[in-house]
Amino acid sequence: MSDPLKHECGIAVVRLRKPLAYYLDKYETPLWGFNKLFLLMEKQRNRGQDGVGIGCTKLDTPLGQPYIFRRRDATKDSLSEVFRREIKRYNKMARKGHLDPKDPESVKRNFDFGGEVLMGHLRYGTSGEFSEGSCHPYLRRSNWPTRTLMVMGNFNMTNAGELNRKLIERGQHPVFGTDTQTVLEEIGFHLDEHHTDIYRRLREDGVDGQSTPAHISEQLDLHSIITEAGKAWDGGYAISGVVGNGDMFVMRDPRGIRPCYMYMDDEVISFASERVPLMTVYEASEDQVKELEPGGLVIIKRNGTMLETRFSPEWPHSPCSFERIYFSRGNDPAIYKERKAMGAVMADQVCKAIDNNFDKAVFSFVPNTAETAYYGLMDGLRLRRRMEVREEILEASQKGELSEEKLDELIMRNWPRAEKMAHKDIKMRTFISQEDGRAQLVSHVYDITYGVVKEDDVLVVLDDSIVRGTTLKKSILKILARTNPRKIVILSTAPQIRYPDCYGIDMSEMGKFIAFAATINLLRRAGKQAYIDEVYADCKAELQKPLEEIENKVVRIYEPFTDEEISAEVSQMVYPEELEWSGEVEVIFQTIDNLHKCIDGPSGDWYFTGNFPTHGGRATANLAFVRWYEGATGRSYDLPS
Repeated sequence: MSDPLKHECGIAVVRLRKPLAYYLDKYETPLWGFNKLFLLMEKQRNRGQDGVGIGCTKLDTPLGQPYIFRRRDATKDSLSEVFRREIKRYNKMARKGHLDPKDPESVKRNFDFGGEVLMGHLRYGTSGEFSEGSCHPYLRRSNWPTRTLMVMGNFNMTNAGELNRKLIERGQHPVFGTDTQTVLEEIGFHLDEHHTDIYRRLREDGVDGQSTPAHISEQLDLHSIITEAGKAWDGGYAISGVVGNGDMFVMRDPRGIRPCYMYMDDEVISFASERVPLMTVYEASEDQVKELEPGGLVIIKRNGTMLETRFSPEWPHSPCSFERIYFSRGNDPAIYKERKAMGAVMADQVCKAIDNNFDKAVFSFVPNTAETAYYGLMDGLRLRRRMEVREEILEASQKGELSEEKLDELIMRNWPRAEKMAHKDIKMRTFISQEDGRAQLVSHVYDITYGVVKEDDVLVVLDDSIVRGTTLKKSILKILARTNPRKIVILSTAPQIRYPDCYGIDMSEMGKFIAFAATINLLRRAGKQAYIDEVYADCKAELQKPLEEIENKVVRIYEPFTDEEISAEVSQMVYPEELEWSGEVEVIFQTIDNLHKCIDGPSGDWYFTGNFPTHGGRATANLAFVRWYEGATGRSYDLPS
């Protein structure tokens, strides 16, 4: 994805099933679980670089000893820094004799992360401050372990404003600006209520005070707590939490928008946002890693018993298709296959754009994340060309014209040509990540391969997706134009992004979408400002309805034009200004039908089609259009009550 775009966060959970002594005896370290947590987070580094947080809960901690811990960091290279500091602290304590690395009980007692329940979070912020305080996990402390709660997640709630108002109506004082705090407080509220009910029953039954904590811990029912809390949530989420006594849970939203996977053996139960990190870290096969069902809830009690259940009724599944297109690492076997298919299926569109003349075309990709789809594109083009050659050979054979020279001509002529055209300078990209001065430096992010493309060639370059088009216009096309082809074709393996995402991706302002801006240009050029005004009025009217009755009226904006007409306008809009090169630019987007053909099972496509899976999503789309029309900026998730 050449446009800078932040997205879903990543979670990692390690729940040890054996005492620390077991791991010391077998793996020669009592920090086996802590090391696995680091590896799971390192393998998901792609999911968040704004900050990290880690947490630990120790089981059966003696009275008076601390039992729950966390560290958070939002500085540069925070993942490595957090773990480096903890290992440094561990080694220093060992050197000074404050703990004995060969004594598991000493490690558990003295090292904050020498516990049995470990969790980690990688943050890609879509809103709020980018500081340590905004990093997960969030912690709600109490002098009762069974009321202490630590929560983290990969999620966005479309109705965070409504949830905050609900807290206020109860008499609480929520910290505004983060739906994470809202989720923590909602679960915490029901945990408190449940806890109080148990305590009163025990008191009425005459249970003495010293025995009360153990009874509460045994009777704590996380299923009912989570089920009650989750009723109010509208969004996409994978959330993990742990109570101070060691009871923990992992849950996934009912439509499966956000991903979550689980691995289990007799040593550990572990969760992550992607399949492959679990496969790699635990040396597991694909079938040993299980996808958490949408609406699924896994509860692991402090005594190790596990319950796999549901906290929500079943809804149609709408897993985020951007996970398949771009976000998840491409070494997942299913995702690798699907990304190759996304490239291969564009072969027909490409051949039309180059007049089926492979002799005068060069194929490449940008950025590196598009490489897998590029392999698929080349496979698709070569397969298409092989079929053409086969027909030509059969035809020549039937006519008695199949000489050795003719065969060489048919086989060697018009064959798809692959080249590496753009080379990304990773250090430069990091240096210019701040907006100030970005425009002057961004054109140097990539180096170009010279001497490959000729003046009469078409240069075809594959991208993951085109969101805003700014990087394409200000950087990529200017760089590619240096090769001086007669035409540049940009392919997007994703369809036109037309609607905001409100479930975790940083795509909330409609005016920044190049497909939306192109459509508005077409409407205004056609003298249809009144039509835009009408859609605005419709969206305003929808927002006055009860949430469950709201329809997405923004779809009307796109109805007057075909996909091809919008793509043609995009092609004109991304053409770099003041460019000496006089060639043609054509932007081609994946079709919705082909996208669905490439992805196994259901896939959420709301940012392309406007078919939002939740009420809050449809309301967000209307609100985003209203905000654009009125000139407001910023995210559009805070819906009216």
